[in-house]
Amino acid sequence: MRPAALLPFALLTSLAYAGPKRITTFADMMKSLESDSNVRVVFHYAKLKLTSEGKEVPAPDAIGGMTLDNWEYFAPGVVRNKLGYLATSQTVLIAHPGYGTVLNYVRVRINSDGTVQVTARYYDPTTYKVVMDETFNGAISNGKDANGVSLFVN
Repeated sequence: MRPAALLPFALLTSLAYAGPKRITTFADMMKSLESDSNVRVVFHYAKLKLTSEGKEVPAPDAIGGMTLDNWEYFAPGVVRNKLGYLATSQTVLIAHPGYGTVLNYVRVRINSDGTVQVTARYYDPTTYKVVMDETFNGAISNGKDANGVSLFVN
């Protein structure tokens, strides 16, 4: 077989293994979501500002992530909001070494100016009492800065 005949196969193979592409702006994230692309967000909590029980405290050296499967966009002024923003949340049942079995609720708000707020709560799965409540604030990362929120599209 001639080398030129292998070129289309090589191109298709390289595209299939291209991997995720970093998204660095709110506008690019929205374009990806509106085109039904798979968008993931990764949180480097140590790079975010943590507020717990009303006080800023050191953030844990932990990483979390989620796919933006279910989300809503609110244009400026829709719900008395100054900035447009994307809202999403997810709850999963986990076994935590300190809290036992809890519902892990994560709410994410990504603002059109690139700032991000992550609320993490643990709920008792029987009483729904909040047993842990933390708020993290940061910004979308371009991969070369110290921001703690990375967005990727496949």
